[in-house]
Order: sequence, then structure tokens, then C-alpha cells
Amino acid sequence: MNRSTRQRQFDAKTRKKIRERDKGACIFCTMGYPAEGATWIDLQPTDIMHCIPKSQGGLGIEQNGAVGCRYHHSLMDNGNKGLRPDMLMRFEAYLRNFYPGWSKEDLIYDKYKDLRRQTCLLTQENLKR
Repeated sequence: MNRSTRQRQFDAKTRKKIRERDKGACIFCTMGYPAEGATWIDLQPTDIMHCIPKSQGGLGIEQNGAVGCRYHHSLMDNGNKGLRPDMLMRFEAYLRNFYPGWSKEDLIYDKYKDLRRQTCLLTQENLKR
């Protein structure tokens, strides 16, 4: 598995922390978000959802994940009922409650992020001289 793929997966430690933070319950069910037509099995909180999807470089970190039942996870990912924008807005607000300074930009894999940061620090040091 390459570095990019690994960075976008939730590892076991991160999954555990997310489940503990969310008390093992779907964040949308907890909010009272509609689940019309869902069966009992659909509402089991077995998934860890990405706020920024893996396909868009979303990292597998606590700040980008939450517990979701299969129904709400599928509803958000598929977006076939037009609810995705509202669900993402609620998801983001939920994460902001736990992580002050939460930013989408910090949740996206960037191969050169550390290199740019080091270059910026070196440039600042050179300017001080």
C-alpha cells in the first residue's frame, strides 16, 4: 500500500478514538436526522465516515471522521436524495465542536506539505539574518 493510500485510511487506533468520541453512535441519528425507510440493520453504527472523502484526498484522522450508521453513511456518500450538502454542513459543524480551528484544508493529503513548511521556515530564518 502506498503512502497516499495509507494516509487516507482510518487505522485501528484512530477508529477507536472516533468511536469513543462519538460514544459509538451515529452522529446523524444522534442529531435526529431523518432516516425514512431505513431498517433496523441499516441504522447500526458500524461505519467510520470521512467528511472529506478519500477520493478527494481526505485523510484518515480523527478530525476527518465520525461514526455513522450504514443508512446515513450511504445517504451522504451517494447524495442521490439531494441531502449531501446539508449533511456535510452538519458533519463539519459537529467536528468544529471538538476541534477548534478545524479546517478542511488540513484534512486533505498533500505529499509536499512538510517540504513547503520546511522551506517556509528556512526562508523566514534567512530573512531574519
